[in-house]
Amino acid sequence: MTDHLIANYARLPVAFERGEGPYLFDAEGRRYLDALSGIAVCSLGHAHPRLAEALAAQAKTLLHTSNLYRIPLQEALAERLCALSGMTHAFFCNSGTEANEAAIKLARLYGHRRDLATPRIVVTEGSFHGRTLGALAATGNPAVQAGFEPLLPGFVRVPFDNLEAVERAATEHDDIVAVLVEPVQGEGGVRVPAADYLAGLRALCDRYGWLLMLDEVQTGVGRTGRWFAFQHGPAQPDVLLLAKALGNGAPIGALLARDAAAEVLGPGTHGSTFGGNPLACRAALTVLDVLAEEDLVTRAEALGERLRDGLREALAGLDGVREVRGLGAMVGVELDRPCGELVARALEERQLLINVTAGRVVRLLPPLVLSDAEADTIVRHVADLIRDFLSATRS
Repeated sequence: MTDHLIANYARLPVAFERGEGPYLFDAEGRRYLDALSGIAVCSLGHAHPRLAEALAAQAKTLLHTSNLYRIPLQEALAERLCALSGMTHAFFCNSGTEANEAAIKLARLYGHRRDLATPRIVVTEGSFHGRTLGALAATGNPAVQAGFEPLLPGFVRVPFDNLEAVERAATEHDDIVAVLVEPVQGEGGVRVPAADYLAGLRALCDRYGWLLMLDEVQTGVGRTGRWFAFQHGPAQPDVLLLAKALGNGAPIGALLARDAAAEVLGPGTHGSTFGGNPLACRAALTVLDVLAEEDLVTRAEALGERLRDGLREALAGLDGVREVRGLGAMVGVELDRPCGELVARALEERQLLINVTAGRVVRLLPPLVLSDAEADTIVRHVADLIRDFLSATRS
């Protein structure tokens, strides 16, 4: 029953009782293939035995103490993430939105310590950084901002994948302190920038003394075929933001920092009651262990190639399909018309979980434990759904 829930979600008419690998099962025992992973969260699939055992063991030992005290599991997770990313310090929170909020605060404090009265952050059109007020103001989607004005000031918005626009912003504003950008825009339509985009941003940040802050909430922790998407090229960030797949469903977010950015936040400047508690950190450490031991980061790259190649072949020459694109196990199929109805149709007709983002992009974010046969099943169902939809809506 949803009578007592605030109606801010347009929920589909299904309730899942359990999961196993890339599958979910409803109350009637029907099996659904999950090509969404809880929106890029469950990279290990559902009910992974190693994670279930780790969470049960930690729950019997210690759930929470607060950050007034040392948390050894948090220290171990910080060390592990820094070793994987090349960063040096970590702050833990509960979500991607919170990680972005922490980054906004860090950038502003960094600017104020450089005697800038109104420090600004460069952000991009089509971006998504969260729904709290700071992250919402950074987000480049007027539809999700509508009704929540006045938005937090202090952002300079430029087109995504446009280095010239960032250079123009530098000439127009002398109080910019940072650039906040997604290496691949997920909610914005699985938009992959040019190969030199992040390196170009890194060069601009170095030239002007800005911080390069990468929102890898969706792309991070193996999703793109590297531990972090920035590792596809030479563009080490100053601040790296993580969440989603880090806990495989256990709520945890992280801000990683290095060099000057790692020295900005001190006692009293920021905090979190639940952030980095023993349960969340045990989950994240287990996720990292499984990803490494099962070589799932490498698998993400091969899986994404199989899905994209299969979809390109299945949809080749079909009028209405603009592009099949992506990076690693992030896949988008852009159509020439709104296609949101495909989400419900996939669920009801194919027992398949997909997503449509930016109005007309079918988005696939499957678990990295997906087999080749299961990937081919996704390709077949998605291609059939798109063909039927385009045929029925052809003008």
